[in-house]
Amino acid sequence: MENTLYTVTVYSENQVGLLNQVTIVFTRRQVNIESLTVSRSAIPGIHKFTITAYTDKETIRKIVLQIEKRIDVLKAYYYTDEDIIFQEIALYKVPTDSLMSNNETETLVRKFNARILEVTKEYTVIEQAGHKAEIDAMFEALNKNKILQFVRSGRVAITRSPVERLSNFLEEMEARRKEVVNENN
Repeated sequence: MENTLYTVTVYSENQVGLLNQVTIVFTRRQVNIESLTVSRSAIPGIHKFTITAYTDKETIRKIVLQIEKRIDVLKAYYYTDEDIIFQEIALYKVPTDSLMSNNETETLVRKFNARILEVTKEYTVIEQAGHKAEIDAMFEALNKNKILQFVRSGRVAITRSPVERLSNFLEEMEARRKEVVNENN
């Protein structure tokens, strides 16, 4: 079977130990996590895990179902790159003297829509947001003059849908709850 890069989003309250529970599901299926980010979502009190992994559709479907069985997970979804808008961020620390000695670095900063965050006598920090291939290309280009430090984030992603799928799920859950309350009264 052909492996595709899937992006999994997991919604939960901010609970201690949940990250470990989620990553174990991938480990048990012998699927390596490529990137993982966690942040609050647009819904107050709800956090969003964004996880990428290469696997096949059946395996990712099973992973998402297993994640949803966790008591602290509200809902989980999986997407392909066509379903989402996504970016990563990278920071590069390069020697300032290499930046000043030629205009190649300045050209790269412009070419890759990066920006300079800090300049000291010893180093310059450059920030770039983009897709993996763009970050890799800038890394290769900057590394010709030696990169002192490099770090990149995991993927951050939002769906192409006009509304958060979790919002619809929560509305359905609230409607069901009200039905049960009304039946019991």
